[in-house]
Amino acid sequence: MAKTIEEINEKIKQGKAVIATAEEIIGIARDKGMSCAAREVDVVTTGTFGPMCSSGAYFNLGHAKPRIKLGGGKATLNDVQAYTGYAAADLLIGANALPDDDPRNRVRPGEFNYGGGHVIEELVAGRDVRLVASAYGTDCYPRKNLDTLININDLNEAVLFNPRNAYQNYNVAVNSSEKMLYTYMGILKPRFANANYCSAGQLSPLLNDPYLKTIGIGTRIFLGGGIGYVVWNGTQHNPEVTRSDNGVPKRGASTLAVIGDLKQMCPRWLRGVSMLGYGATLAVGIGVPIPILSDEILNYTLVSDSDILAPVVDYSSTFPQREPEVLAEVSYADLKSGSFKLNGKDVATASLSSYSRAAEIAVTLKEWLQQGKFLLTQPVKPLPSIGDSIVSKVLNERS
Repeated sequence: MAKTIEEINEKIKQGKAVIATAEEIIGIARDKGMSCAAREVDVVTTGTFGPMCSSGAYFNLGHAKPRIKLGGGKATLNDVQAYTGYAAADLLIGANALPDDDPRNRVRPGEFNYGGGHVIEELVAGRDVRLVASAYGTDCYPRKNLDTLININDLNEAVLFNPRNAYQNYNVAVNSSEKMLYTYMGILKPRFANANYCSAGQLSPLLNDPYLKTIGIGTRIFLGGGIGYVVWNGTQHNPEVTRSDNGVPKRGASTLAVIGDLKQMCPRWLRGVSMLGYGATLAVGIGVPIPILSDEILNYTLVSDSDILAPVVDYSSTFPQREPEVLAEVSYADLKSGSFKLNGKDVATASLSSYSRAAEIAVTLKEWLQQGKFLLTQPVKPLPSIGDSIVSKVLNERS
């Protein structure tokens, strides 16, 4: 059995494509058998929603009258620092950016009530955002100061561009020390009193295509409530990790760099987040369609939470010192049960990502496909995978 993306797209246009979420396909294959499910189902939809720090947006503001050259000057959006180094009317803001007057961690733990992620959420929600800028002035751009309100509807372009999203598996964070820790993995209580994780598990996009056989540069995705694209492998992309027999990585592995029109998106799927004692970030909703081109691809999408193992890492010592020690491996089924045993002790678990929102994204993407509002794309280039010469060379040099 073999299909092509072109054949599946034709079925989508005709309203005949069979679409299942990554939750649903497990039951379909169990009831009908894998080969039958592979023949009948055309696309499996996935989803994830959680904090993704390596996120940001860039804008073209249009020109003030008289003109001002933002490039080389300074600018803030709702008092949050923006980057002006691109050009006269282009700005970039990162999800972690903060106002100059934020106390940060001078009094621990800092609250980080407002940052770049919150600015992006406000823009997407259609609210006015205050732009304050200063410049050195030139003959062609004479203005030196600007204080105005901007709105996403008035911007020439507003683009979400995230260099590292949708991590393929990740750490389970614990704390062996005697003090409370405030991390990007949330608050970690002393003496292994809790464990935090951040993944949708069996719904997570890259765990349903562990070798990235259908996901590459040009793949069309659900991004922030609109349509986006995979534009490159994400930063820290590392497919060369230990894997289970089913191919699923047991460590943080591949990542995606993604892009999309911010004007299509909505604040339900782009939310500013404050991490106590750590900083500000952005929660991002991503859904990736997996075309069922073969029995092999179908088999990958049958992964369940009990099949996925994540590393338990001590954030009081091992993580900050960049040591390789892993205390244990635990399945997402155990993580989602509310506790797991570590050294004979029950450790309470909590997720930083939302499984219910991930499921909603998978269902929404399924509906878009069924309604013919979303078509699949053929990647123009695969992402680096196991054995890729460039990836292997870099990893060997690091070791």
